[in-house]
Amino acid sequence: MDLELKKDCKYSLIVPTSMGVRMTPVNGQPVHSSDTYKLQVTSAETNVASIASFLGLPVKVLTVFVKDSPIANFIKSNLRSRNIDFEGKDVSQGGPWGYRHQFNIADSGFGSRGPRVHNDRAGEVGRTLNAKDFDLDRIFSKDGVQIIHLSGLIAALSPETSNFCLELTRAAKKYGTKISFDLNYRASFWKGREKELREAFTEIASVSDVLVGNEEDFQLCLGIKGPEAGGKEIEEKIESFKEMIGRVKEKFSNASVFATTLRKVINTNKHLWGAILLEGNNWHVVNPREINVLDRIGGGDGFVGGLIYAILKNWEPEKWIQFGWASGALATTFETDYAQPADEEMIWSVWEGNARVKR
Repeated sequence: MDLELKKDCKYSLIVPTSMGVRMTPVNGQPVHSSDTYKLQVTSAETNVASIASFLGLPVKVLTVFVKDSPIANFIKSNLRSRNIDFEGKDVSQGGPWGYRHQFNIADSGFGSRGPRVHNDRAGEVGRTLNAKDFDLDRIFSKDGVQIIHLSGLIAALSPETSNFCLELTRAAKKYGTKISFDLNYRASFWKGREKELREAFTEIASVSDVLVGNEEDFQLCLGIKGPEAGGKEIEEKIESFKEMIGRVKEKFSNASVFATTLRKVINTNKHLWGAILLEGNNWHVVNPREINVLDRIGGGDGFVGGLIYAILKNWEPEKWIQFGWASGALATTFETDYAQPADEEMIWSVWEGNARVKR
């Protein structure tokens, strides 16, 4: 397996992203019946990066902000609180109908009532991300980056961001930075752009070192045949998932790590949570285990963040999936979309099923 990381880098992890805010009703209530909300900073990619940043590794975000916006200042303050460095130009709002940061309006659900999410992304400034606004040679050569993580959300956000992600992967490949890619298919992003995005995603996946996705992601983003459909229990689907990942590996042979999560929803606050990892020719499986869920949003990102952190720490591959599984489970216990681990022990305690008081 070829996953040797560069040495003497300023940044362990870099993520490109479009930052926004999430409005969440308090006490798990639905949006339509609420008049009190919490405002949080969010993006899928910073959800991933937060595992490493809270645990002390140097992390950086490449993004764009609305100039003189109080929401932009709120986002910058939050990133600083997460120990995340950031770089990005300030774009003039252009009047009240101009650019802004996206709004994610979502409740957490409760019991038999599932969560509902509404994305309001009109005028999103992150859609303007452009490689010409960043000195990629400085970032990847002079500063140095061990891993860059990309999500299909930012790669499909706009034609500009698709090209931005392509330029980033080309620069990363040129300078020996490892590439992680979570496919994250969203139908609304792909509508009318299927051919264009299939080509872009295929190019990114072809040079990636770590590929993450579920059965829908691999089928719809890359055209890989998925597992057989049916009413099988989640444990019985594991072999079908392995066969699918095998097909992914055959087509995208540059990657040496492939991963997917397994989830069965019993109710909003109780899930079965598992994962499958292929590193080289070695399979690692976490059979689905019951977890309690406060808010499911960000659980998959937490898994990827924990996986990347474990790779950056140069642990044995068996621990990669364990730490990723536990990081994802931990993320679902926070009201924020991202986990905020106090230390590695907090995550390992989740893996060990140890919820006793720590004094």
